[in-house]
Amino acid sequence: MLTRAGSSWTDRAGNQRPLTLDDILIVAPYNNQVSRLTDRLPGAKVGTVDKFQGQQAPVVIYSMTTSTPEDAPRGMEFLYNLNRFNVATSRARCACIVVGSPRLFSPECRTPRQMELANVLCRYAEMSNTIESKAGILDLLSS
Repeated sequence: MLTRAGSSWTDRAGNQRPLTLDDILIVAPYNNQVSRLTDRLPGAKVGTVDKFQGQQAPVVIYSMTTSTPEDAPRGMEFLYNLNRFNVATSRARCACIVVGSPRLFSPECRTPRQMELANVLCRYAEMSNTIESKAGILDLLSS
């Protein structure tokens, strides 16, 4: 969908050009998810937040990886970390797509710190256009 014929993006100077796979960064919080996405999306730029530090692309897809905060490897502190989320989403020059389960937006917080962590993702959801879909990352990149 993102790279199909006719898809384009416009930079700050008003220059429009076709959107290609090279224009998309796919970020995941965990190395295992990066490995799986790399296997399924040959040629795509896939990595953790650390890999893409300092890089930008017209489109960034942030794969939240897990279905619930309780299932998250390394817990909420890692998955909802403000710095990681900020680095992942701020790499986008045109659009940022966060792919995740709706359950990630309503965690059961038990401490003020968990509420602070969850607020990052919830605030992002409030400020963005939400599209409920069963489409995954593979569907976004297919033509």
